Amino acid sequence: MTPLALTPPVIEPVSLVEAKDFLRIVNDDEDELLGTLITAARLMIEAASGRLLIEQDWRIVLDAWPQGGEIRLPLSPVRNLTAARVHPASGAVEPVVPSALTLVAGSDPPLIRIAGPVPAPGRARAAIEIDLVAGFGATRDMVPAPLRQAVVRLACRWFEHRGDVVSRDAARLTAEIAALVAPFRRVRL
Repeated sequence: MTPLALTPPVIEPVSLVEAKDFLRIVNDDEDELLGTLITAARLMIEAASGRLLIEQDWRIVLDAWPQGGEIRLPLSPVRNLTAARVHPASGAVEPVVPSALTLVAGSDPPLIRIAGPVPAPGRARAAIEIDLVAGFGATRDMVPAPLRQAVVRLACRWFEHRGDVVSRDAARLTAEIAALVAPFRRVRL
């Protein structure tokens, strides 16, 4: 199973204005740098928690349908399935009827159950594609407050201490940021 990011989030979980307020910055001189740090902080918090914060489009690529009829997804949370298709041995891609795949509500890790007939793949590799939307939601207020706080604190920490961080420490979260992420940490498959 291969997850492929199709589109990044439209917004970040923390706005530039929020980060500037946190840092007590009143000018616009370093907005570009701070915006980049917010994006980098989101990516690091997503990696540490195993959760996607803001809605984004992803594609899951499979070689074959699983024998048990269930697909455990490597992304969380998953909001909905948008499309699925199967590549035959030759000819046009065959769409999967939406009712054939069901996203199991409340499962963690997210789970897709095969609930109806699905076309048989016609090639050995990358034969099945499932498109989905993952993330807590489309707006900042849908992201849990502790994760938003972790993003703003990390971005602001990097902003305040640029050039001061030893390389081995750059990949670590401080204890206070790690504590904000801990309740949301997802067990890896």
